[in-house]
Amino acid sequence: MSTAAPTPVRHKPDDTDQVLLNALQAGIPMVRRPFAAVGERIGLGEDEVIARTRRLKDAAIVRQVSAIFDTRALGYESSLVAASYPDERLFAAAKVVSGHPGVSHNYRRTHHFNLWFTVAVEPGARLGLEETVEVLARETDAVSMRLLPTLKLFKINVQLDMTGASDAGAKTEQKPPPRRGDGVLPTDEDRRYILVLQQDLPIEPTPFDAWAEAAGMGTDELLAAGERFVERSYMRRFAAVLNHRKAGFGANGMAVWRVPEERVEELGPQMAAYRAVSHCYRRPVYPDWPYNLFTMVHARSKDACEETIAAIAEETGLTAPGDRAVLYSTYEFKKVRLVYYSPEYRAWEDLAMAGRPLPVWEKGR
Repeated sequence: MSTAAPTPVRHKPDDTDQVLLNALQAGIPMVRRPFAAVGERIGLGEDEVIARTRRLKDAAIVRQVSAIFDTRALGYESSLVAASYPDERLFAAAKVVSGHPGVSHNYRRTHHFNLWFTVAVEPGARLGLEETVEVLARETDAVSMRLLPTLKLFKINVQLDMTGASDAGAKTEQKPPPRRGDGVLPTDEDRRYILVLQQDLPIEPTPFDAWAEAAGMGTDELLAAGERFVERSYMRRFAAVLNHRKAGFGANGMAVWRVPEERVEELGPQMAAYRAVSHCYRRPVYPDWPYNLFTMVHARSKDACEETIAAIAEETGLTAPGDRAVLYSTYEFKKVRLVYYSPEYRAWEDLAMAGRPLPVWEKGR
């Protein structure tokens, strides 16, 4: 039986906390004393880094500290999905959708497609991605459900600027799309390390030692595996993931753009260069969904979101009516780290294939 998460303590990050949060998001070194290494980068002692990080976790500003893996590189099929429901059935449907173990994010957004979620199915899944989504659509009686897989990834890098040093139009140099694995799926031995590294890191001086001992492996062996996964692009980085709203980023705007096909390769990197843009993808279009470029913008306010989106429109020339829509998240049904190689995937398929009631997700569990 699941239990509710503990009630977060109240804490307002000070200037030092904000610098620390930026450092924890950027990446935690995979060394024996990772918090000492973080402290060296920003001029803090190990004890202070640990104390502050614990306080930030207790306040639910830091959700988790763990490996951030590339789902596709590990052999999972995944997609963003847009669904439409009458308002009176939305919450009940969202509970069923969120009950799938591969659904990590699920939000209500401001559009007639009012439920947006990400779903992943494991390698060798009996139902596969499309059939899994068909089951969810049927069992929740969706008015419409559209599969929106990534056709081209231009950026994925969620790092909130806690210090406020970047303005809404701040940009970085345009970069090539991130690599997504090396084309070779993880071995059974690789999976053994992934099962350890995907956990929430204990906030203590030598946390990898505790993990290695519990898993019956050497610490150096575990750390070497982590470095190897970064080199092979299985893992993007080992880092802290923040609770956006608790961290002060109350606006979560998904700006979607109708871009001529011949300009997608030009404009995707331009949009991805904005610091406030955490995700930038090309996705398919449908008769009732004409937008093919997606940019996720996080800001402290809706006005700040709109400033970034307006800057993108001005730079790209996408200023005509109908060139874009902005969908804001108004309710978070589920947001968790995806758990890889869990028996829950097969258990969900067993129920779906037998025509039995699907599990539901209760928020706060």
